[in-house]
Amino acid sequence: MTGDSTAAVTDSHYEHQYLDLLRRVWEHGDERRDRTGVGTRALFGPQLRFSLDGGAVPLLTTKRVAWKTAAREMLWFLTGDTNIRRLVEQKVHIWTDWPLDRYRRATGEQVTRDAFEARILADDAFAAEWGDLGPVYGKQWVDWPTYEPAGDDLFRRGNGVNQIAELVEAIRNNPTSRRLLFTGWNVAELNRMALPPCHMTYQFFVANGRLSGLLWQRSCDLGLGFAFNAFSAAMLVHMLAQQCDLLPGELVWSGGDAHIYLNHEHLVREQLSREPRGHPRLELLRRPTSIFDYKIDDFRVVDYDPHPHIAAPVAV
Repeated sequence: MTGDSTAAVTDSHYEHQYLDLLRRVWEHGDERRDRTGVGTRALFGPQLRFSLDGGAVPLLTTKRVAWKTAAREMLWFLTGDTNIRRLVEQKVHIWTDWPLDRYRRATGEQVTRDAFEARILADDAFAAEWGDLGPVYGKQWVDWPTYEPAGDDLFRRGNGVNQIAELVEAIRNNPTSRRLLFTGWNVAELNRMALPPCHMTYQFFVANGRLSGLLWQRSCDLGLGFAFNAFSAAMLVHMLAQQCDLLPGELVWSGGDAHIYLNHEHLVREQLSREPRGHPRLELLRRPTSIFDYKIDDFRVVDYDPHPHIAAPVAV
């Protein structure tokens, strides 16, 4: 089924757009089998728009979102790292399920997540073998592989392309360009990734001294993933705007397959019973030398008073 066109942005609270989409997908989405075997209900092609003026961020309030976890993940992407070890060191567990599943399938050992992560932290060789996710997001963002002729129809690895560094320079020096974008969808390397990129392409637009960003997400888990994806994309716009001496404009979120897992019914019904409250803002406490030098302590969210967290399983 096809999603409705752009949701109205005149609601009294920015989160009503998301809640309306959650309701429409659950009540009218096409019920489908999916890769995970869990099953989903899905709509195709919805779009939401969020103002980022004055530090605004689309941080959900109808459930508590661990925004620092999302921020740590975004900062990890920008390092180009593809091993979960740095995340686990920060008590970020959102990428552990994929290598853990691979380890269990390969060895037959039904190790717990905690035990697996403890070995990742304690054993360098184990972390190198089992903690790597393949060339996921950050690798493509800051080190997209290139190849150059090496003679006799052979090729050798060339210097990688740092899409983020090139984006910053382009925004600064050619702000009306229609090529202000980066992507993680490297077709040649998809089969080596633990998970092909869901939030796959980001495009930017400068007008009237403001920077806006559009996130194209081929696949979006509305129950769990959206909250992180929307916040981290808005955070990135704020960072880029600061680095390029611009003000934040808006975040446009566009989804391809926007879905809810069938085992998330309790989450949907609980969230839809809650009323959004407050307008949290993201504060950048420092301007680092470059887009790659931000630390988690450089960010603060104020005026965030969400409803309680809602637990739900991740489909791997």
